[in-house]
Order: sequence, then C-alpha cells, then structure tokens
Amino acid sequence: MRVKVTRNFQVTIPTEIRERLGIRVGDYVDITYDEKEGVIIIRPYRKKWTTYTLGKKLTPEDIEQIINEVRYENANNH
Repeated sequence: MRVKVTRNFQVTIPTEIRERLGIRVGDYVDITYDEKEGVIIIRPYRKKWTTYTLGKKLTPEDIEQIINEVRYENANNH
C-alpha cells in the first residue's frame, strides 16, 4: 500500500493493516530500518502478557490486549 508522508514526517497506517495487527490509538510501534533490503519495518510493540501484574483487576481492554499479544506471538512463531 502506498501512503503519503506529511510535512511532520508522519504516515498513516492503513485501516486494514491496523485492524489485522490490533493497533489502536495510543499504542506504540517499533520502527527499524533494514539496510540490506532498504526497507522500513514497522511492528506493533507488545508487552509480554506475562508482565501483567498478578492480582491486578483486568479491564476488558487488558484482556483484549493479552489475546492480541498471544495471537501475534503464535502467528510469528509458526
């Protein structure tokens, strides 16, 4: 997909990609540059679900985030 770079050097991640990766407003992404391939790689930043504090009351958003993390880990390990 082609996206435009704004004057502040920002790009918008297309809806289809955001939804597939579970990226929401306020989330962080990791950006790297692959010199060999000459490409920018954007990956959702995911806290490991094991870092959530035991005994903490989880919100529906926390649970959804954990589910997305596990799905992401499973997809990238197979």
